[in-house]
Amino acid sequence: MTDPLSGIRVLDVATLFAGPLAATLLADFGAEVIKIEHPNGDPVRTHGAQRDGVGLWWKMLGRGKKSVTLYLGSPDGQEIFRRMVADADVVIENFRPGTLERWGLGYAELRAINPRLVLTRVTGFGQIGPYAHRPGFGTLAEAMSGFAAVTGEPDGPPTLPPFGLADGIAALATAFAVMTALRARDRDGHGQQIDMAIIEPILTVLGPQLIAYDQLGELQPRMGNRSANNAPRNTYRTADGGWVAVSTSAQSVAERVVRLVGRADLAEQPWFGSGAERARHADELDAAVGGWIVARSTEEVVRAFEKAEAAVAPIYTAADIMTDPQFQALGTIAELPDDELGLVKMQNVLFRLSATPGRIRWTGPPLGAHTAEVLAGYGVTADRLAELRTTGVVR
Repeated sequence: MTDPLSGIRVLDVATLFAGPLAATLLADFGAEVIKIEHPNGDPVRTHGAQRDGVGLWWKMLGRGKKSVTLYLGSPDGQEIFRRMVADADVVIENFRPGTLERWGLGYAELRAINPRLVLTRVTGFGQIGPYAHRPGFGTLAEAMSGFAAVTGEPDGPPTLPPFGLADGIAALATAFAVMTALRARDRDGHGQQIDMAIIEPILTVLGPQLIAYDQLGELQPRMGNRSANNAPRNTYRTADGGWVAVSTSAQSVAERVVRLVGRADLAEQPWFGSGAERARHADELDAAVGGWIVARSTEEVVRAFEKAEAAVAPIYTAADIMTDPQFQALGTIAELPDDELGLVKMQNVLFRLSATPGRIRWTGPPLGAHTAEVLAGYGVTADRLAELRTTGVVR
């Protein structure tokens, strides 16, 4: 069976984290992704949890990629990179704007080598504007997008997520942008440049906050786990010390919830028919729902809500995800062999295609595992490779 992106060659020269994750998603569906790392290695290799000195985040982010070391700041590295660009379909990079141009590897130079190339530039603030040259990370996007301003308890500080939320959203957007550019190339034969600013995709995910301010002058407040659009909507403690989340976006579900908890009278109130009005009575609704839930175990609560066709979910940790039957049925967790760690488990491919499903071909490889193999295809002999190692261009 042919992978859907078989035949697409991607040069991933990005780091931390949006650009590399976009390349990972492309690799999952068959693109040949050549990860070009600084001879010291991608910083993600040392980020986060490690086992026996092996970075676990890298095992996920580097999966399906061929690891090649190459110092692009040197003339020798630049010359080899130009050869690689000649038959590449996509380059994904996240250097500060102007860095590639300073190395003679800007879009104009790369397009002259390969007019079909899609150059994908992922930075914190984009390629233009007064902030373009600032260092940019997902945390800054979470701050500037309004996410932090609306997250947290009403009387607490703005709250940042404890993971790379903006980077992850930008990675999804970047993969979509690449596929859009490749589809356009199918039509007219020309590549193009993609300018992806990490501060932008998260704005779309945050919904109508901008148009609400434009039209009404309203700013969304911090509401903790509540919503301004419906209630009951919160997390609730159970009798056995667990937590569950309840959502009532649909009116019919809200009615089922209050009947389930023995408060059918609430559904008769004149304000109950509107989600926004229910949100204004969240204290009363939370007291009714929370009081019923706290007297029962997590399993009892979930079973009762399921029987009533009301929406509930237990609050999971990674340990719960690993054993959940729904995730198992979907194949959400993949188990893979790894030369350094043995068997490892991680998130599987992002979605299921019925005819051309993706697959994880291998976990993140050791640094430079494919340098000799890949560079030999670009005319770098064993003797020349030894010279480049001596001068620090490769490792």
